[in-house]
Amino acid sequence: MSINNQNTPTLETKRLILRKFTENDIEALFNIYKDEDVNVYLPWFPLKSLEEAEIFFNDKYDKAYKQDKGYRYAICLKTDNVPIGYVNISMDDNHDLGYGLRKEFWHKGIVTEASKAVLEQVKKDGLLYVTATHDVKNPRSGGVMKQLGMSYKYSYEEQWQPKDILVIFRMYQLNFDGENDRVYKKYWDNSNVHFVEKDV
Repeated sequence: MSINNQNTPTLETKRLILRKFTENDIEALFNIYKDEDVNVYLPWFPLKSLEEAEIFFNDKYDKAYKQDKGYRYAICLKTDNVPIGYVNISMDDNHDLGYGLRKEFWHKGIVTEASKAVLEQVKKDGLLYVTATHDVKNPRSGGVMKQLGMSYKYSYEEQWQPKDILVIFRMYQLNFDGENDRVYKKYWDNSNVHFVEKDV
């Protein structure tokens, strides 16, 4: 099945609006990406200024929105439509699901609610699967993946860039077409250290 030609269509859930980031969201984007606690398990360094946030927006979001298709969402509460987090699904072959949320909104089920809506959209649009990874030191993120119906497949070691730290990741996958034996193996194949953990 081919993927419908669209880029980040606006979605709504009970509490949330999921939409594109815009140039008017630079301050909100900065508030999401500046927090060291929020960014501990993310690949980039916390942003230090609004100028950095503007560069980040142009590089990570504006460029992506100019492509034919993609899923890079701002998570906004319906009460004010101001971004408090994000959900992204990569259009690379890993179809990696990533998310982040300002810490004052943690533990309210917001990322799970947002991610479910995005997964429903990509399934409708013809994506066959998504993957997601988390640092073994961040098992709470794995809990979100399980709540989304994703299944643990394997663990692997990676020298993570740009932070240049050695990390063991757990890889989860969700197949939308019933082909439950399909496993995305590139992380496994690219890592010299890979294994399957019991009782994950």
